[in-house]
Formats: sequence, structure tokens, C-alpha cells
Amino acid sequence: MIKNFSSFIKNKPALAVGFLFATSSLLFGIWVASIPGIKTRLGFTDGSLGLSLLLSPLGAITGMLLSARVFSKISVGRWMYTGYIIVCCIMILQINSVNRFMFWICLYCLGAISFLNGVSANATVNLMEKKYNRLLMSTCHGMYSLGGALSAGIAALLFVVHIPSGWQIVAVASVLIVIILCNKHHLLANRDIIHSRSAFKLPSSSILGISFICMVSFMAEGCVADWSAIYFKEILFAPKALISLGYAGFSVAMTVGRLNGDMLITKLGSKNVVVSGSLLAATGFLVVVTAPVIMVAILGYIMVGLGCCCIVPVLFRASANIPGVSTVEGYAMITTGGLIGFLTGPSVIGFISEKADLSKGLSLLILMGLLAAYVAWRNPFILNKETAATVSLPYDEQIY
Repeated sequence: MIKNFSSFIKNKPALAVGFLFATSSLLFGIWVASIPGIKTRLGFTDGSLGLSLLLSPLGAITGMLLSARVFSKISVGRWMYTGYIIVCCIMILQINSVNRFMFWICLYCLGAISFLNGVSANATVNLMEKKYNRLLMSTCHGMYSLGGALSAGIAALLFVVHIPSGWQIVAVASVLIVIILCNKHHLLANRDIIHSRSAFKLPSSSILGISFICMVSFMAEGCVADWSAIYFKEILFAPKALISLGYAGFSVAMTVGRLNGDMLITKLGSKNVVVSGSLLAATGFLVVVTAPVIMVAILGYIMVGLGCCCIVPVLFRASANIPGVSTVEGYAMITTGGLIGFLTGPSVIGFISEKADLSKGLSLLILMGLLAAYVAWRNPFILNKETAATVSLPYDEQIY
């Protein structure tokens, strides 16, 4: 991992784009830590806050509907450079909202802009992979995971020194904007305009299969985030000091796996990685729901993280290389599945656990993982042939 990551950061264009992935999670970590304070300040109940937070995925759906038009007029690099600065500014306003209306507008705009940022960043990584003839996607997504881990520590440290979340986001976002401005040359280098099809066409079963696998992966991530601590507390009777270790193990495994992912995919091939990753994640959930003690359950969550880590990067790459489908359309298709999984997965698990128990609810993810492995094995757009065509060129080579 050290060799792969060190060679990645030596390449300025690759690092500039990878930093944008980290930017999203750095901002998100500060935002998550600020939610309890916002709830109190703006007088939200649990229900009203939950409904308010749905404005972000609604904004993402709007961004998806607008994406084809936006990227047919604005270059990917221009949007990428501007969009991430806009998100930094929106997050400052969102966390410091003085009333609910301002908060709602910020949530909606954040969802829309973030979706378009995701299209531009992933499209740029796909272009860089073709120019380098080597894989970069997993490492860039690893930067997102790394940023999330750092943001949690940053937020905790700033709270310890009594800096409120409103000033935390101003400080962090300001530093991020300065770094983005310093990387302007590399970010604007992608001048591609993405043209989509003029006529609507229903996606094929193979494209729907990719979307389904993405849905399962995002569902697993969402359920680990929302239910792991509760599972440790209510099923395994873990003390407070240990209830977060399941999610911590999952997050560390995701970060380490993604930073090693490009090297792993190069050696094993995309299809093998997705199939084996889905099976490993399913096995991890099996270990969790049958764990007799806390340490075994933590091991299960680590297995889930290692299984899921490379799936989404492979799917994003596959969606950008589907014949007859533009990058925007491909990204929109699989992200739709991901959004459905992330939003509905935890709720479905909660419904099952209410009727039975949480162990049975999480058992659904075992079945979903097995189905994802089968769909990946049968999918013609998830290939292994790119392994043979991929050459380990040094990151020091400049492509811009």
C-alpha cells in the first residue's frame, strides 16, 4: 500500500483530483458532528430533522436529471474546479444557517451540486486511467475514505478546544478552498464536453445489473453506519466504549482496501474482485450475525469492509465504458441504484428487526451479497481483460 500510495501522491494531476474526493468526506465529517447542535438551535424534532435531511437526496436526483445538459455545455474540468469550491461555501452556510428555510435550501443545493461534482471527478479519473493506461479509481475513492477518517479526528479535536462547529467548518472549508485554488491548473486541464444521447432509452439488463450491485454495496455501507453500534449494544451487550468498534473496523478496512485496490484489481481483474468482494462481504455479515462475542463481530465488520472496498470503484469505471452510453448516463444509472440502497437499506433492516430481531434483519445482507456476486459474474460489462491491458507506468509521468 505504501509504495502504491507514495507513487500516487508524487503525481500532481492525480493527487489534485484525489484531493477532491477527500474534500467531500472532510466536509461531511464536520457536518455529521454538527447535526446535534443544528437540531437544537433550529428546534427540530427527530422526525422533522429526518424529513429535512431527505432534501439532499432530492437535490441529488435533480442533479442527475440536469447532468446531461450541464456537461454538454460546461467542460468536466471547469465544473470540477468550480463545483467543489461551491460545495465548501454551501457547507459553511448550511452549518451556520440562521433559520430552517436557509437550512433547507442549503441541503437541497448541496445534494444537487455534490452529484454533479461526483460526475466530473469520476469522469476525470476515467480519462486519466486511459491516458496513463493504469488504474487510479480505487485509490481516489480511498482518498475519500481517508478524508472521512481524518475529519472525525479533526472535529473531535476542535470540540475539545471548544471551537463550535460553525467556526470549524469555516476553518476547514477555507483551507480546502485555498488548496483547490492552488490546484487550478491541473483541475481545469480536463476540457472534455460529455454529450449524451438525444433520445431516452430504457437501460439493458446488464446496466441494471451494475446498478443492482451498486445498490447492494451502498446498502451494506449504510447499514453498517446506522446499525452496527445498535447491534453491539442490544444484541452483544457491548459496553459504551466498544459499541463503535464495528464501524471503526469497517472504515479502516475500507480505507486500506481502497488504497490497495488499484494494484489488486490490476493483478486479479475487475470481475474477480467484485465477485470475491461480494462473497467476502456476505461472509462478513454471516460472521456478524452468528458472532458469540464482540471481537468476532468486529472481525466480521472488517471482512465486510474489505469485501466492499473495491466494488464501487470498479462499477464507476465500468459505467464510464459502456458502449453507446455516455459517462454522465452511466454514472447516473449506477448512482441511482446506490442512492436507493443507501437510503432504503437501513429502513428495510429496521422494519425486519422490528418484526423479528436485528440479527435476522442483517441476515438480509447475506442474501443480497450472494445475489450481487452472481449478477457480477454474469455481467458482460464487468471484465477482467483490462488487467492484461493495464501497464504499471510510473505516476511521475505527467499527463497534463
